[in-house]
Amino acid sequence: METITEQTGLNLYQGVRGIAVKLLNRVDRTDAYLDKLLNIEIKNSELTGSEKALLFEIVHGVTRWLGRIDWILNGFYKGQFSKCISNVKNAMRVALYQILFVDKIHDNEAIGEAVEFVRKLQGQKPAELTAMVLRNIARNKDAIRYPNPEEDIVGFYSAYYSHPSWLVKRWINRFGKEEAEKLLIANNNKPSMTLHVNTLKTSPEEFKNLLQSVDLKFNEGKYLKNFFKLANLTNISAWEYYAKGYFTVQDESCGLPVHLLDPKPGMKVLDLCSTPEGKTPNIAAMMNNEGQIICLDRFESRVKIQKKNLDRLGIKNARIEIKDPNEYDGSDFDRVLVDAPSTGLGMLNKKPDIKWRRDLGDIRKIVNIQYGLLERGAGFLKRGGFLVYTTSSTEPEENFEIVKKFLDLNQEFKLVNASDSFPKELIDRYGCVQTFPHNHFIDGVFAAKIIREN
Repeated sequence: METITEQTGLNLYQGVRGIAVKLLNRVDRTDAYLDKLLNIEIKNSELTGSEKALLFEIVHGVTRWLGRIDWILNGFYKGQFSKCISNVKNAMRVALYQILFVDKIHDNEAIGEAVEFVRKLQGQKPAELTAMVLRNIARNKDAIRYPNPEEDIVGFYSAYYSHPSWLVKRWINRFGKEEAEKLLIANNNKPSMTLHVNTLKTSPEEFKNLLQSVDLKFNEGKYLKNFFKLANLTNISAWEYYAKGYFTVQDESCGLPVHLLDPKPGMKVLDLCSTPEGKTPNIAAMMNNEGQIICLDRFESRVKIQKKNLDRLGIKNARIEIKDPNEYDGSDFDRVLVDAPSTGLGMLNKKPDIKWRRDLGDIRKIVNIQYGLLERGAGFLKRGGFLVYTTSSTEPEENFEIVKKFLDLNQEFKLVNASDSFPKELIDRYGCVQTFPHNHFIDGVFAAKIIREN
């Protein structure tokens, strides 16, 4: 029944909240990533700028706070909320996010829109149920009870800070309660937008002046001078200097592995796991467009996007090959970057859906891929050359444990201490870069520098 209703009523997914429900339904039912669905919707919709911003906030906000939202709805819903029809479930989630977190929207407005939406798509009875549950929560929102932290700290953190219990338990065991709580809080902060200055086209000083000329408030990068963190999210790609290739949107953490790699003009560099949002532009800028970068990507659709981006940035020394790293035949690279696919658990602030998609099994599965890529990348490195292995994860199995296993089995390779390249606060006890959102105010990233000895 629900599918038929949706098919005949697609035009009813109107306005910001209707589109939000539609997107959340799709995320629930498919493996599609939230940002991809959201970008397509925003690109193809006729929403105004402010409506697009609200859609982004609601969809990201519901996903970020899903644990708390569902805990509350489970407590007020008569029956099993998890078995509720998707349209009703996500309409309630959208309304409750606004009730709890969006001050500029009145509770009655959020509830009224949800009820009317459910009435159109599902009928009068589900609409009455929606109204009853949401009004009850709105009346009692200051008295909502969560698990008692004295008796069940994992349950409390999981519900209140909206993270899956397996991850909460893992971080409490690893960091202790207080440190784990800080990390959970940091993951729930609204993301900031950071710009990486393309020094092939401009300088950090000139770019700073350009930002000031259009009254964009910013903070300079904490660790790298060619990054600027904007004070507010904005449609930055509409700015003329985006089309001119003056910058990319990229977290400061992405610059750390490339800075550690230290590619020089004229070198031969391999970007083993290249992606459109990856680190090739950072490498090209450090090489001053001189030398050669070989980028490997298995997916033709992504290569087209990346080529377009490299053209926009004026990068001339990079060549992208549509190839699986395991099928590539090359050697004698001065530098190799292994930007390995990971669980992405260092990026939950920007990609909140990741925490609901991952489990312990994902870590166990991905480590074999990561180790294989490190081993493969090392085989392309010439003697005296450097490799950097990096992930967007905070988890040791994906990070130093991979590096240690490789070094134990390959005696001609040695770990290079990263403390010469960065402040002490970024370096872990093994001499690798490891950042955390709550300590460094950038995404969680790991990077290890390895030399192939002569």
